[in-house]
Amino acid sequence: MEDLVKYIVENLVENKDAVSVSTFEESEKVSVITVSVDKEDIGRVIGRNGKIAGSIRTIVKSASAGLGKRFVVKIGERD
Repeated sequence: MEDLVKYIVENLVENKDAVSVSTFEESEKVSVITVSVDKEDIGRVIGRNGKIAGSIRTIVKSASAGLGKRFVVKIGERD
């Protein structure tokens, strides 16, 4: 799932080298995917009124439907 999120985000941003995606197992059935991007690219990933971020979360939810696991996507900017 981490690779899917990284692929989507890298195709949205200008500075592909600043994209960082990591996964943290919150519990047995919940994983948190954290996405960090450059300050200048954060708007491209979140989108107007959060539409792109919502779409990324929807894609991840659909892709993980058969896995029996829930993924939470958090987006932030890199320092």
